[in-house]
Amino acid sequence: MLIIAHRGASGEFTEGSKAAYEAAIDQKADGLECDLRLTKDNQIICYHDSNTARLSKINLEIAKTNYDQLANQVNPFRFGQLLKLAIDNKKDLFIESKHPVPSGGRVERLVNKLLEKNQMAIKASGINIIAISFSLLATLRNKSLQKDLYQSGLLINNWLYARVNPTTNFAVNINLLKQNPNLGIKIKKNGGKLYVWTVNEAADLKFCEKIGADAVITDYPAQARNALGYS
Repeated sequence: MLIIAHRGASGEFTEGSKAAYEAAIDQKADGLECDLRLTKDNQIICYHDSNTARLSKINLEIAKTNYDQLANQVNPFRFGQLLKLAIDNKKDLFIESKHPVPSGGRVERLVNKLLEKNQMAIKASGINIIAISFSLLATLRNKSLQKDLYQSGLLINNWLYARVNPTTNFAVNINLLKQNPNLGIKIKKNGGKLYVWTVNEAADLKFCEKIGADAVITDYPAQARNALGYS
């Protein structure tokens, strides 16, 4: 079972930051997860919230702020930088586009363009990239764009999404899975890939391993490895 660092080693470092992703690599995470948003001038950054209020002392709306201003005031990590870090260190990527946003599906299209530009390096590194979202439309968009460069998947926190997922990649909430373990069993039986978020407790990690999850997404990659007895 793979260990994927949720916004980097976000339990110990500022989420989505360069330091969090570098720490995740040092902690032997198998992959890196990030949230993607577009700035006003269409730069792709790793940022979960729609504004900077929670993670800084100022409040800037990402979609209405140019990258240079964000760089000067909150210094977000650019997706291009994360992609290079993942390629150089041979780490899988789980990339989540956030919706709804004023720019609609532009984020998926620009991400696709960036991945295509780096396709030779991606293929040479051997990493897997999975584009996920809570948005069914974004998932369908990723599915139509992906070709053979990356895969698409749906984030699932309710039974309806588990039923309508148009892909074979299921990123399932840990609480939903614990309440309905047969959901995970069914996904695996039907040949799907099961990724579980956000898994931090030792008992939950072992539950995911027992049920046959392909990967867990965690805030604490080093602790997860230790809890599972991975070297």
